Amino acid sequence: MTTATELPAPGPDARGRGPAEAPITMLNPDFPFSYDHYLTHPDGLGTIPAELYGTEVAVVGAGLSGLVTAYELMKLGLRPVVYEADQIGGRLRTASFPSAAGIVADLGGMRFPVSGKAFYHYVDLLGLETQDFPNPLAGATSSTVIELAGEKYYAETPADLPPFFREVADAWKAAVNDGAKFTEMQDAIRARDTARIKELWNELLPLLDEQTFYGFIAGSDSFKQAGFAHREAFGQVGFGTGGWDTDFPNSILEILRVVYTDADDQHRLIAGGAQRLPEALWQHAPSGMAHWPDGTSLASLHAGAPRGAVNRIARDGDGNFRVRERWGRESEYPAVVTTCQSWLLSTRIHTEEKLFPAELWTAIERSHYMQSSKTFVMVDRPFWKDIDPTTGREVLSMTLTDRLNRATYLLDNGPDQPAVILLSYTWNDDALKWLALDADERVELMLHSLAQIYPDVDIAGHIVGQPITVSWEADPNFMGAFKANLPGHYRYQQRLFTHFKQDKLAEHQRGIFLAGDDVSFTAGWAEGAVTTGLNAVWGVVNHLGGRTAPGNPGPGELLEEFGPIALD
Repeated sequence: MTTATELPAPGPDARGRGPAEAPITMLNPDFPFSYDHYLTHPDGLGTIPAELYGTEVAVVGAGLSGLVTAYELMKLGLRPVVYEADQIGGRLRTASFPSAAGIVADLGGMRFPVSGKAFYHYVDLLGLETQDFPNPLAGATSSTVIELAGEKYYAETPADLPPFFREVADAWKAAVNDGAKFTEMQDAIRARDTARIKELWNELLPLLDEQTFYGFIAGSDSFKQAGFAHREAFGQVGFGTGGWDTDFPNSILEILRVVYTDADDQHRLIAGGAQRLPEALWQHAPSGMAHWPDGTSLASLHAGAPRGAVNRIARDGDGNFRVRERWGRESEYPAVVTTCQSWLLSTRIHTEEKLFPAELWTAIERSHYMQSSKTFVMVDRPFWKDIDPTTGREVLSMTLTDRLNRATYLLDNGPDQPAVILLSYTWNDDALKWLALDADERVELMLHSLAQIYPDVDIAGHIVGQPITVSWEADPNFMGAFKANLPGHYRYQQRLFTHFKQDKLAEHQRGIFLAGDDVSFTAGWAEGAVTTGLNAVWGVVNHLGGRTAPGNPGPGELLEEFGPIALD
């Protein structure tokens, strides 16, 4: 219900420049490397020896991370071979309603913070149109209803809410400033002051690593003074994007990374659906590539379709990796990048155990994934904009509630087009409540909950076609929506993230690289998928004897200096 940007504006930096003039970026405090600058540098991401042009490198997974990895490897003159078990896009998955192909629902990633500069590098490169996402009380949202314990509050702006909600917001602001140096960190991120970011974060890490999100707010002076009702409301309607109580058991470090970098604020959607981004990367033919002629794309290198599902990765006696597909085809590669959810490396892909150190396997197995469920219906028109003649208000609003639905979003495609209602977007325990139900059963329960909030609105009478639903934890290729570390998991995440720099690994453990948002410190955000893909590109180039340009050092060159610290 509030956002990080409502915190007090910071003062000028040491050079007299107002940090508020510079944007907040997803400059992650664990490794504040400017991937956006790295991507746009005129010297490019590096070079490989000419005799290696055309060398095949396996990329497992055709989600965003896999396609960024493959795309950049292709530009450097290598031949990525992409494997995909299902469909291009991964958790950037867009479904069309069968009766109206142009009306879509984003089943996975659907809202992308403008602070994710590396992500938007590719959005802009591919010319994709974006629009403001209708979060609660956002500029694109004409009205929001908060319903808690049977009490309903209608608001068009935050100022319309009762003072209680301002008290909740103020308590959160005070908690992150007093306990996590929020304003100081955002000053440093605006200035891209890497040394200051690391100074602040490295001091906080040992103090907060074993603290839950709930423990952090419950232990803060501001929430102690406010009382349990404020903590309860904070969990149910939250800040920025809605309720966060399903995150309460997770590490407070996970939450700080989000709010420091404004990942919870200023979201946009991709017109036509988020899957358009990975699909466009697959088809795009960049100019000026090493080795490959203009007109070459990932699609053309694969004759239009990626390879199939991988079920085994092993190392041959000659040092090359042998990748086997589900139906038996095998190929050899000098390097492999895996971008699938890391659990799959031990559950659906028989990955030779000696390829990773034992402590890395531990980190993989300790990964904690959040469940997530969404259910969409198409309606004949954006009827929620109708005005109730009695109240003078819109008949239906973006809704946050403590009922089963938790959050309901209204997605408008224009006055002459069918519209979409995301009836429920839930995580963890709330998502598990839907797991055993089919789409129709889910819709019936969701409509029942909404009828308690809007008793005079016939939502069902506007529904057309069949509902679309997803429970990511039920998909065997994902087994969860995104990773969220528990307290004490920082050490595991450090191992996963830094694996791409392999100079300290045994020879037989080099050449296979992990990427994907769950390997990043910002799991669940597309920015993490992009940046870990770029880490893997650096790793492959380095492994094959290539190098980065002197004027554009890559993440591997700066990892020792600015990377995540070891707590032990």
